[in-house]
Amino acid sequence: MSYTLDQVRCFVAVAEELHFGHAAERLNMTQPPLSRQIQKLEKSLGVVLLDRTNRSVRLTAGGEAFLENAHRLLTLADEAPSAALRAAEGETGLLRLGFTTTSSFDALNAFLALMDRVAPDVTVDMHELVTRDQVRMLQEHQLDLSLGRPSGIPEDIHTLQVLEEDLVLAVPAGHELTRRPLPLDPEDLGGQALIMHSPLTAQYFHHLVTRIAPIREGRVVHQASQVLTILSLVRARRGIAFVPASTQQVHLSGVTYLPLHDTTRTKVELHALWSPTNTNPIMAKLLSHLKQTGLGLMSP
Repeated sequence: MSYTLDQVRCFVAVAEELHFGHAAERLNMTQPPLSRQIQKLEKSLGVVLLDRTNRSVRLTAGGEAFLENAHRLLTLADEAPSAALRAAEGETGLLRLGFTTTSSFDALNAFLALMDRVAPDVTVDMHELVTRDQVRMLQEHQLDLSLGRPSGIPEDIHTLQVLEEDLVLAVPAGHELTRRPLPLDPEDLGGQALIMHSPLTAQYFHHLVTRIAPIREGRVVHQASQVLTILSLVRARRGIAFVPASTQQVHLSGVTYLPLHDTTRTKVELHALWSPTNTNPIMAKLLSHLKQTGLGLMSP
């Protein structure tokens, strides 16, 4: 079966006009070539589409069925160039986004709001991953962009800081630290039972905490990768933990958040990560906006 869009357009004109002369005039052609186009179409389909007499033209049952689909076919054909152009310019399509658990508290919503402004017709496919897995998937082009921590990032992955926030201390409700003068000094907390981020799967937070607070031997009672696990352990009164300030949006009963002194040493950074070899058309426009305005979450 082989037919052309010109043949379909000729058929639609005749089917709507039910008159070869009027259809030919509408198409700016004469009747003989119009008739030949219809005959070629019928031969290709193996179906008689029009019942012709010297005095009238009407659709056959096959013609009525084909007309409905012919309209859709011509609409798609007319829209195809525009759809291709919009996809090539990054106005439609799919963006595969990786994000860490803690980035979902502030940065993820801000990023989705940015996508609504920059490319509202692009679908965002979201993957919650630790930074190490984000990097691997970016390198393998399984992700287009991710929101991760700036620790151990290889040279073939580019980064841009999009968020900066403080560390705070998560303690069980009623803990003795809640009765001390605030803010607390991280250096005074070494004697407390600590719930730490894993040095293997949460290196960024582990290194940040060990840089600002003395970690005495035997005081680390648990290590975990995910902040929600850490908060659950705090709630169970297993110890205290250093967490990003945005974690306070998790209103977990039994957990109190306390500010820390000298927050200039305890800033938590979140970066946009991407591979410069990524060919997704949306990336150029998105990165341009991120470099100009970020996510609106940076400290002044």
